[in-house]
Amino acid sequence: MDDQLRELVALAREHFQRGDYSLAAGHLEQAVARGAAFADVHHMLGVVYHHLGEFAAAQRALEKALAINPNYVEAGLNLAIVCNDLGQYERAQQVYGAALSRARSRGKREPNGDEPMDNYTRGKIANLHAAVADGYLSMRRPNDAAAEYRRALSLCPTFVDLRLRLAHALREANDIDGAVAEFRLAVQHAPAYLPARVSLGMALYAGGKFDEALAQWQEVLRMDPQHRTASVYLKLARSQPQRSGT
Repeated sequence: MDDQLRELVALAREHFQRGDYSLAAGHLEQAVARGAAFADVHHMLGVVYHHLGEFAAAQRALEKALAINPNYVEAGLNLAIVCNDLGQYERAQQVYGAALSRARSRGKREPNGDEPMDNYTRGKIANLHAAVADGYLSMRRPNDAAAEYRRALSLCPTFVDLRLRLAHALREANDIDGAVAEFRLAVQHAPAYLPARVSLGMALYAGGKFDEALAQWQEVLRMDPQHRTASVYLKLARSQPQRSGT
């Protein structure tokens, strides 16, 4: 979510909490028009429309929230209420029963006692941790940034972009071995993602593993012969005095 979307949703939430539903609806509609495809945004918009008596619009917004996150119990319960208000009594019973079933299934806990999260929620929270990490990195606190990126990756370990950002933070913290390890994992998870291989080569080179670095850049050029960055790095590395790899 970009800064403008975040501001629109924050303003909508403030108006919603104060009961200013018309103002909340305006901000949420702008957020949706700007591409906010988040279940909680559409759920809030549905609840707002319901308060304003716009039942058909409320139904569409709540159905959209459930389409994005089928396990959104609150959206299901509110949709059942709206269906009832529209006279769709059979549909209301079906939606209500489905919502109750999801609520019961949510009773299962993780080993540490926490409520389990679906993949959508995991991704959303992981991106929040990443945003905090980006803030730390902008303040030249790479170790704090790395800790937040690790929390993000604990939720979404296959998000290659997060692993690359963690590796860059570690490299900025002068933890070259740690950076190399994370770059290797990024390449392992996404072998065809060339930026990961280029960055791995850079980290290997900085760590004195010259032959391995060159091998990574050569592999990039094998997959994309026109890759300018890998070509330049290879040319610069080969122009240096001969050094043995480690």
